[in-house]
Amino acid sequence: MSTVDHPPVYDDLVELLARSAEAEEVLSFQLSNDKQSRLDDLLSKNRDGTLSAQELAELDAFEQLEHVVRLLKARVREKQRQ
Repeated sequence: MSTVDHPPVYDDLVELLARSAEAEEVLSFQLSNDKQSRLDDLLSKNRDGTLSAQELAELDAFEQLEHVVRLLKARVREKQRQ
């Protein structure tokens, strides 16, 4: 069982990636500097209440990606403990 709550729709993809990817590469994954900077900008605009509809959709995509990455990292850690 995963340590991260999630809808089961992600299970198959997360399991595939956890099996086939290099564990250390997965665990060290971070956004590129450009993408992290964009995310920081979107989060700032969100705090200020100035996001456009397109920017809100972009922020939602970042949040979905973060969720999948957390699931994947949790699954990789579980496999390392086995």
